[in-house]
Amino acid sequence: MRIVLSLLLSFSLLLGSVLAQPVDEGPLNEREELILTALEALLSAMPERALPLAQKVLNGDHRDAIKARALFVISQINLPEAQTVLLDYATNPNSTLNSIAIRNIGISGNADSLEALADIYTAGDDEVKHHVLEAYMIAGDTQAVYDIAANAQSDEEFDEALNMLGVMGATQELRQLVKQGASSESLARAYAISGDLEGLLELSENAEAAGNPELQVTAIRSIGIIGGEQANRALVDIYRNTGNESVKQAALHGLSISGDEQGLLELYRQAQDIGEKRDLLRMLSVSGGDAALEAIDSALEGNQP
Repeated sequence: MRIVLSLLLSFSLLLGSVLAQPVDEGPLNEREELILTALEALLSAMPERALPLAQKVLNGDHRDAIKARALFVISQINLPEAQTVLLDYATNPNSTLNSIAIRNIGISGNADSLEALADIYTAGDDEVKHHVLEAYMIAGDTQAVYDIAANAQSDEEFDEALNMLGVMGATQELRQLVKQGASSESLARAYAISGDLEGLLELSENAEAAGNPELQVTAIRSIGIIGGEQANRALVDIYRNTGNESVKQAALHGLSISGDEQGLLELYRQAQDIGEKRDLLRMLSVSGGDAALEAIDSALEGNQP
């Protein structure tokens, strides 16, 4: 405790000597490096003592890099006053630190502050909206991102929220959007990013039933992003069981994206039509692996690999 108090006292004296001095752009000077070290020390200090000292940095004449570190320290202080500071900066459109404050609200994980971000999102421009989504991602608040997607006012807003849900692996929320009628190529990509093979297969089937070939093709191709044995086998089965050329090509592209040269070689060996063999051989050649070389060598010899 004595060491912590000593650090706090040194920090206070240090701030008093440099607060009035403007900070030039460029590498941090020795005093600034010392301030950053002192800010790190505040993470171990009592919250009631740490908060006013971190605020002193925010109110001082420092570059944004130092103030940003102070905001992070404040985000780790478990006091209502600390959250008030973060929200004050987050709601100030004229502050160069508002995006950093928003992100630090996500880091703090404070439920009340995260809820307050909803109003900031609604009132903000595209950049602010993006930072709020990032904060929700950091906090793991899938419900908040789902609410944004469900109430999106534009395709762009909807797509960005979908992408964030995919990054967060929010398969339940994505499927709920489908149940509510959502259907788009962005949804297919979000399923792929989240690794939801079952969701993509269902989306493909629904798109086929609804007469939406573009979405069906995107969903099938996106299976390749998931990759792995189960996804690769699904693509091989789709290729075998369809007579739709666009669907076949989408399955091939999915296998190529996944890098499943064994699956492509299997289809190449089974193909009876010379045109189909040419397409499969071209797709195999993209992989450049041993299976591709085996197929190419056999084709040059006029043999079946």
